[in-house]
Amino acid sequence: MTKALTKYAATFVATLFGCTVAIASDAASDAASIDVLGGWREADGTHMAALRITLADGWHTYWRSPGDAGVPPAFHWGGTRNVDAVKFHWPVPDVHVQNGMRTLGYTDQVVIPITVSPKNDGSMRIKGKAEIGVCKDICIPTTLRFDGRLPEVGALDGQIAAALVEQPLSAREAGAKRPVCTITPADDGVVLTASVTLPKQGLGEISVLEVANPNVWVSEAETIRTGSTISATATLLEANGKPFSIDRSGVIMTVLAGGQAVEIKGCTGD
Repeated sequence: MTKALTKYAATFVATLFGCTVAIASDAASDAASIDVLGGWREADGTHMAALRITLADGWHTYWRSPGDAGVPPAFHWGGTRNVDAVKFHWPVPDVHVQNGMRTLGYTDQVVIPITVSPKNDGSMRIKGKAEIGVCKDICIPTTLRFDGRLPEVGALDGQIAAALVEQPLSAREAGAKRPVCTITPADDGVVLTASVTLPKQGLGEISVLEVANPNVWVSEAETIRTGSTISATATLLEANGKPFSIDRSGVIMTVLAGGQAVEIKGCTGD
């Protein structure tokens, strides 16, 4: 195994388990729960609902891109009825550093708004399971099941509305230009650098890079600001060591600082 793949394997274990792991524990059922907030029907026929994850005191869970020591959440929709598509609206996560490793996630409770698109007119049901990691002194991979019928009209829900406000700003809202991506070869992978003109967001800016290919691991990004330009550089490795390409339109660069964030989608070549 090459050094790069050895590093990938070690980080993959850290990503899955992060800290001391309990593979099976009664604590999992007490650490977190999930329910559906029914929300309201939009004028275009889509429905704004939410998944609410409630955590026991002292426990936390992870954002969609959790960092090198986090567990990425996965959602499965078996049992869902009259649903064509689901789009997530992730609130800005908290940044935690423990044992020199940075993770992104939530404590106490997180409301994750979802736009649900129907296949046909009529009622919709969202049913499935969330596979998440919950951590305190130990980390527990756990499965939470949810089931909710969405009202055909519904009413404005303050918790969902507040979570929508807590989303990252878009590039346009933040005054960011489209990033330029450079890709250079590395051992068994590539190094991706995204650079964008963006007003300073506050002290302690960090950045996160994501790509569309779920089989590609992306390292924690190194963030450098030079004047009005901020750059993020990360190493990308394919899980099985196979050659891969990067779709620049699927690159997401998120800049976080002071509890706020900017999400910039897509980048151009040199």
